[in-house]
Amino acid sequence: MKKIGFLSFGHWTPHPQSATRSASDVLHQSIDLAQAAEDLGVDGAYFRVHHFARQLASPFPLLAAAGAKTSRIELGTGVIDMRYENPMYMVEDAGAADLIADGRLQLGISRGSPEQVVDGWKYFGYSSSEDDPTGAAAARGKTELLLQLLEGEGFAEPNPRPMFPNPPGRLRLEPHSEGLRQRIWWGAGSDQTAIWAAEHGMNLMSSTLKNDETGEPFHVQQAKQLRAFTDAWDTERWGFEPRTSVSRSIIAITSDEDRRYFLGGGDHEDQVGMIDESTRAIFGRSYTDEPDVLIEQLRHDEAIAGADTLLITVPNQLGVDYNAHLMESILTHVAPALGWR
Repeated sequence: MKKIGFLSFGHWTPHPQSATRSASDVLHQSIDLAQAAEDLGVDGAYFRVHHFARQLASPFPLLAAAGAKTSRIELGTGVIDMRYENPMYMVEDAGAADLIADGRLQLGISRGSPEQVVDGWKYFGYSSSEDDPTGAAAARGKTELLLQLLEGEGFAEPNPRPMFPNPPGRLRLEPHSEGLRQRIWWGAGSDQTAIWAAEHGMNLMSSTLKNDETGEPFHVQQAKQLRAFTDAWDTERWGFEPRTSVSRSIIAITSDEDRRYFLGGGDHEDQVGMIDESTRAIFGRSYTDEPDVLIEQLRHDEAIAGADTLLITVPNQLGVDYNAHLMESILTHVAPALGWR
């Protein structure tokens, strides 16, 4: 059995052929898609976070609203860029959203991906040093503080004359959601950051992009990353078994509409390039074909085989009904033959 979820980048554009022409459209349709996915038996609804873009940005109002409208499906992010975050406020928002969802949040966090603007986190009031020009160290420091706060231990000195009575001892941030600490995922771009995630007690989230560290096919490198994470995990220390997820673009062609949109398109080979001046990256291929062909192709993807959770990217601008159809096609025509269901 493998958990299967969708990952939406939440694009919107004021174009007549887009089903999401405004931020309002994409927010409401994201909630509707989570509901539709739950009805189909999909395990997770995950949303990307991008700032300064016509995409989903502030995740917690969306996660809380989706949590109130659904009852079973996991709700998560993939990923929140920690360079932009205040860990104190984030803990309060996350705790509230998780309580509304009855403990179904799965929060993917990371240093983030290439941005729409130069050093965007600085506009949010955060700075970097000469030793940390990309903000990577700051993102890790904020993550360590976030994890500490999620433990729920008191740390703040109470006012001797409070407006309302305090419980004894130092105070923690409220509301506290028990168990959320074990549902934090780190989006790792390299083997070393995957090991760092294990050392800090986070689950592993690996996307369709990672550092090209060996020159091997993407799925082989990603499978090695998953093994590096698992080897570094200390169950006795953290008290739970970790989860691992990988993301893929998978389209099962089962209708004439699918053929019009996707047949003959997509990247059927891995792509390699530079994402900044010093980082050579590899971007995993897409899988777009008839179900029987897809099944044979996916059998050989080592990373999908090694992960317990598969997140399938969806073309959200095609609307809720069509994206529900795409997910149903995978669940019905592909997943059973591969032992995912």
